[in-house]
Amino acid sequence: MKIPIETKPALWGFLGGAVALAVGGFAWGGWTTNARAEAKALRESSQAVVLALAPVCADKFQRTSDAPANLSALRKVDPWSQGSFVEKGGWAAVPGTHSSEQVAAVAKACAVVLIGD
Repeated sequence: MKIPIETKPALWGFLGGAVALAVGGFAWGGWTTNARAEAKALRESSQAVVLALAPVCADKFQRTSDAPANLSALRKVDPWSQGSFVEKGGWAAVPGTHSSEQVAAVAKACAVVLIGD
């Protein structure tokens, strides 16, 4: 099959336009792949769970009989290890949180809530 010479520039233009459209769509147009969209949804839902459970953790912390002493001890701990203090105390363990990463994130957020009070 012989392609007429007039159609070659049109085919190259079509191909170049398709490539430019794909590059522009993914770079600036907001297009995304399925895997990237799922990863973003998972990350955002995990953040939402942490934000929802941090007040529950803080409430558990404050309802203990030795809450003032624990709060004083929490304030004395270095800021980067306050989350592990809360986690070791067991206040961040909430039914339904199975991931140790998620429990650690809840503990950090809980410490921020408690120190902020």
